[in-house]
Amino acid sequence: MKRIQLYLLLALFVVSCKTVQNNGAVAQINEVTTVPDTREIQGGMWIPSLLEGMNEQEMKLLGSKMTAKDIYDVNNSSLKDAIVHFNGGCTSEIISPNGLLLTNHHCGYGAIQSHSSVEHDYLKDGFWAKSYDEELANPSMSVTFIKRIDDVTTEVLEGVTEDMDEAAKMKIINQNILKVAKAAQKETWQDANVKSFYKGNQYLLFVTEVFKDVRLVGAPPSSIGKYGADTDNWMWPRHTGDFSMFRIYADANNRPAAYSKDNVPYKPNHYLPISLDGVEEGDFTLVFGFPGRTNEYLPAVAVDQIVNVLNPAKIEVRENALKIIDSYMRKDPAIKIQYASKYASTANYWKKWIGENQGIEKSNAIAKKRELEVEFTNIVKEKDLVGYQTLLSDFENLYKEIEKVSLARDYWIEVAYRNVELLGITFRAFQLEQAYLRGGEQAFENLRASGINRLEGTYKNYSPVVDKPVFEKLTQLYAEKSPKEYLPSTMVNVDFSEIAKEIYATSKLTSLEGAKELLEGTGEEVIKKLNADKGYLFGKELHTIFYTKLEPKFQQLNLQIEAVQKKYMKALMEVFPNKRFFPDANSTLRVTYGQVSGYKPKDGVYYNTTTYLKGVMEKYVPGDYEFDVPQKLQELYKTKDYGPYGENGKMPVCFIGTNHTTGGNSGSPAIDAHGNLIGLNFDRVWEGTMSDMNYDPDICRNIMVDIRYVLFIVDKYAGAKNLIDEMTLVHPKK
Repeated sequence: MKRIQLYLLLALFVVSCKTVQNNGAVAQINEVTTVPDTREIQGGMWIPSLLEGMNEQEMKLLGSKMTAKDIYDVNNSSLKDAIVHFNGGCTSEIISPNGLLLTNHHCGYGAIQSHSSVEHDYLKDGFWAKSYDEELANPSMSVTFIKRIDDVTTEVLEGVTEDMDEAAKMKIINQNILKVAKAAQKETWQDANVKSFYKGNQYLLFVTEVFKDVRLVGAPPSSIGKYGADTDNWMWPRHTGDFSMFRIYADANNRPAAYSKDNVPYKPNHYLPISLDGVEEGDFTLVFGFPGRTNEYLPAVAVDQIVNVLNPAKIEVRENALKIIDSYMRKDPAIKIQYASKYASTANYWKKWIGENQGIEKSNAIAKKRELEVEFTNIVKEKDLVGYQTLLSDFENLYKEIEKVSLARDYWIEVAYRNVELLGITFRAFQLEQAYLRGGEQAFENLRASGINRLEGTYKNYSPVVDKPVFEKLTQLYAEKSPKEYLPSTMVNVDFSEIAKEIYATSKLTSLEGAKELLEGTGEEVIKKLNADKGYLFGKELHTIFYTKLEPKFQQLNLQIEAVQKKYMKALMEVFPNKRFFPDANSTLRVTYGQVSGYKPKDGVYYNTTTYLKGVMEKYVPGDYEFDVPQKLQELYKTKDYGPYGENGKMPVCFIGTNHTTGGNSGSPAIDAHGNLIGLNFDRVWEGTMSDMNYDPDICRNIMVDIRYVLFIVDKYAGAKNLIDEMTLVHPKK
């Protein structure tokens, strides 16, 4: 359907969502109301097992030709059987009957890096397996299928009463969750877990299958898969071929199995056909995947604190770390390989937080939330809803009390846990000491074994030369900006340059050999050696304060906030019965539907929906690590050798839509009205990164690689015709 037809239809009706409470559960019912345009039915991350009714009708109004059962069906093949949780953090999809997986280049980046060396740099040159035998195993990688979703709210909330305190409630709920998961009907090779929705007002059980033999099949060079790198990250227009390919292997019975040369390519219940017809303004788009975390229903005071207190602190820490790491990566090719994945990971959310703050301000989100809260308060008073009258004042008091704790906690996470690698290593050693003190020699031995294995991977990509200036700068920043009541005495009125010089000259934790030497011996001997190491002692002070002062206080206040938030969520749905409420993202399977659509980021500027290979060449900077273009791709552009993937003499690269996505949707398929693959989700526009807290259909856009560009790179650039031959290519528009 075209947009003008939608507006005419929507002038007549649209199905919207009401909610009712049943022992704390949230049930969806249908009601016909009138809305002015498609903005009212854009946004939301919906549970695929609950699409019948309101969501199904909304999708049809946006142009979908699919039924709810086409998307999710327990008993028959459906789209959900092709959607895979990729290694716990991204999404991927099956695109052939032989278990071929498609995900983002940045999702497969760690695996590509692990197989790379200076001699065989797959990050720089790309990698393409021309046969099964050439595919590369990834021992620590896994992918997960969702086989079934059941509502278990009643069972989980059994025995919970309103007069209980929150700790007592959570104890019963957690016990019930274990009981429900254990009793779930499933096959022996399947798993079951329970997740909370609507802030604890609903609980769903997920039956899953986890496959642990996943092999790298193909990846373009970073000059294609990461084109634009950090400069273009979170930006539009975009020209990135952000994709990589893997394959799932199974045992002879098509079931999960550890890696074995005897395993065979997995045979899926469903795989996605691929459309060669492309997209145009107003086309329906469905994004299916595992969005990580959103907080759409936070009160204004919480968003204000995030934007004006917490985000600026985290942005400053990462900005300083990135500047130092970048300076070393530009000088040394070996360091560039070592730190490529870490740098990208650090930069990703640094830039996201900047855009998030700008988007919240541009969309006037805090003021709009306050307006909603005024309306909420008036209705609560008018209807004399006694249980809801103090919710907003409770929020004000709790967020005021938690602010310094949250800020200090964020500094610890960003400096001591994430961005100073030596301090991250001391944290693991600190956990080892705590295990010994609490559980004796056996607990120590259990943790040491796994810890040493992890250290192998850590030191493979570690350089004390890089880490030392990062330590010096970030610890000084920590001491200057973190609330003073949560600082150890060792960080007050000291010279961090001298401290860094001494620690990195003497600490054995700056090398794998030194760390192994420290960890040799009995528990008592190891603890004694650790406490004689200056690097460990510096970190230990920080970690001790975190565990004894910071985390207990934060968790105590956060538990109270979560209790108010749960009640507020329930109250919102009761006070505003005609508003649409979807559950916040929590890394479970969701669908989000929308349309291909341009947008206006600021006055006088309009962004079109699609970018082309021409734009890649316009950004081309020879030799630049972000905007270099491979010679072969330049030649294909000059000769316009696009094969069946081009469009009117041009090669489409990326497009944007109104789908509501977040972290975890990386690698999610963009699916057309008929259930065919048209693109690969990989990012959001900078102005719309605030959609985690405030989705605005005017400026929130997700960015997708056009699937035709993926096929063009695989076929024409890489010559991996064997992969194209596996796929089913279709022309639904023709």
